[in-house]
Amino acid sequence: MTAYPAARRTIPADATRSMFPLPDGWPMRVFDRPAQGTRGSILWIGGRGDIIEKYLECLEEWHGAGWHVTAFDWRGQGGSGRLLADPSVGHMPDFATWIDDLAAFWADWTARTPGPHVVMGHSMGGHLVLRAVLERRIDPAATVLSAPMLGFSGGLPTWLAAPLASVLARFIPETKAWKQGEKPGAVDARRQFYLTHDAGRYADEVWWKTQDPSLELGPASWAWVAAAYRSNALIDAPGALERLTSEILVVGTEGDRLVSPAAIRRAAARLSKPELLMFDKSVAHEVLREIDSVRNGILGRIAAFLDRAAPAR
Repeated sequence: MTAYPAARRTIPADATRSMFPLPDGWPMRVFDRPAQGTRGSILWIGGRGDIIEKYLECLEEWHGAGWHVTAFDWRGQGGSGRLLADPSVGHMPDFATWIDDLAAFWADWTARTPGPHVVMGHSMGGHLVLRAVLERRIDPAATVLSAPMLGFSGGLPTWLAAPLASVLARFIPETKAWKQGEKPGAVDARRQFYLTHDAGRYADEVWWKTQDPSLELGPASWAWVAAAYRSNALIDAPGALERLTSEILVVGTEGDRLVSPAAIRRAAARLSKPELLMFDKSVAHEVLREIDSVRNGILGRIAAFLDRAAPAR
């Protein structure tokens, strides 16, 4: 794979960043870069607290392979505006809102970009992509899920945590569910090691947020936590994953300390066309922002998967 270190802190001259009006008028920040060739189009979607800029290197890689590439910030984070008076709280009462947002954008995007159309989602983004495919709100030729949030790593068991979160969301919905970092107990000094072992790529995220502090997002609200458990229950419902017939590549790691590796393995085993790439404990959550020896292998596997599942027309 070709390395694109300069691309990590540069917006390409032929790319646009604009606001897409969602059906209710909410502005969603979008990155779009037309294809150099006719390979098709990739929609990349990040996770909770992610921003478009974190994945510029991947977008450059796929664009160089001939893909039209697009990415957006979810409603309530990044440059798409916040839902609460306190902008540091990651809030969402019901993930169905995000599914509606994705479906609306997908309909517009597929109508104006060349096929085949591919969707890729990381962490919470992977969760929402999978749910949108399950609910037939989007119809990608191929899907890639990067460390999808299908359960949480560590903490209380779901049977106890879900009802507890529901009660807290009822009484203090907009309150931060933990003090700082990506998860309870993940202090800032340890944050990098939950995400990536590549110090340079981690520094890129910090650099972008230093340029524009409004892109920073803190802990999730109790409403978000309760909504996440409810949404995971929909995906985990008996028979749901089994009825999927679309092409899906799932990438995960046993070293994930944010989302559950066991939940990823269980979900992949239930798919009718399972394709799972699972790393050992030496790989952290942001698999596509890991060290080159890991990242390059994943990009190669994705390219081979897309050549098979979404061949050029």
